Parts: sequence; C-alpha cells; structure tokens
Amino acid sequence: MREEIYTELIMEHYKRPRNFGKISKPDTIYSDANPLCGDEIKVYVKFSGKKINEIKFTGHGCAISQASASMITEFVKGKNFEFVKNLSKDDVLKLLGIELSPMRLKCALLPLKAVKMAVYSHLSKDQK
Repeated sequence: MREEIYTELIMEHYKRPRNFGKISKPDTIYSDANPLCGDEIKVYVKFSGKKINEIKFTGHGCAISQASASMITEFVKGKNFEFVKNLSKDDVLKLLGIELSPMRLKCALLPLKAVKMAVYSHLSKDQK
C-alpha cells in the first residue's frame, strides 16, 4: 500500500510538475542530461543572498526524472547553499518514497546534480 501511495505521488508530480518553466533573468542556468535514457534537465535559479529565492526547471524524460525535478525544486526553494550542498541520494529517495533500480536511480539523481551544480556555479561566480 505504501509504495502505491508514493507511485501516485510520483505520477502527480510527473503529470503536474511544480516549478516547471523558465525564470526571466536567472542568476544561474545549469543543464544536464543522461544520454543512456534520454532524460534532460535545465535548472534556472535566482538567489537572494545565500538562499535560493526562485527555482524552475525545464526538460523531458521519464516519470522518475521529471517527478524528482519537481520534488527537489520544491524542497530547495528558500533553502541556503549549505542545505543544498549537503543533499544526498538518500534525501532524494526519501522524497520519492520508493526503492529504485540502479538505472532508475540515475534518473532520480539527475535533477539533484543539476541543482547542486547551479549552486556551485553561482558560488564560483561570486568568488571571482
């Protein structure tokens, strides 16, 4: 029963993704893809100080990658850089609520990588 609830949640985020779209004049854009399965994610972020003020994504792919992007962008909005930098595979699995095969795990982690790289990219711009 529990897995069915999470499967419904994943399908809800896939069919009606939160934060889907582009941001006008983002501070950072980062895109990544998984060539093995065709998943693509592009993350747009605006920062306020050391926090994510606004975050959106575009892309396409399987239900896991797109639902993960929707859930992760919801989860990190308003959070500071340290919070995002410390997010892990286990955090993503907790959000999704199901066990994944190694191939599906790559799909689920693609958005996390894109969000983290957007933060790192912004931090490196600030260092210059």
